[in-house]
Amino acid sequence: MLSNKAKYGLKALIYIAENRERPVQSAEISETNNIPKKFLDAILLAIKNDGILVSKKGRGGGYRLAYPPERISVGRVIRILDGPITALPCVSQVGLRSCHDCANQQPCRVRDFMRDVRDAVVTMLDKRILADLLVESARHPLVVHYDI
Repeated sequence: MLSNKAKYGLKALIYIAENRERPVQSAEISETNNIPKKFLDAILLAIKNDGILVSKKGRGGGYRLAYPPERISVGRVIRILDGPITALPCVSQVGLRSCHDCANQQPCRVRDFMRDVRDAVVTMLDKRILADLLVESARHPLVVHYDI
């Protein structure tokens, strides 16, 4: 399951990518995407520390992508924010550990199935890039209604 942290991180990156011509401040991202600002600041810092974002403080500052959206995979962003992509600890590619109820992992049919699930999900997430999400976002633009 995708955490709010990863979902908000992806939303923020989409917004920054849509506004590539200028630095974007976290307050603007927070307000536009309805993301709690303190939570967003921690998310953006984690993404920046991994090298996907660059930032500039002060007037005219904000966040920018360090790479074109075509070079940023969705899987990478999710791993930065949520850690390994896996449903069970015994099928993790990073941080592999036994389930508490398994004496022997080898004959576990649930483990075998969940490894296949993990592989399919990881393949999909690593194949999709931020540029793909921009295309999806353009197909479903934000519609704001002003009722008086």
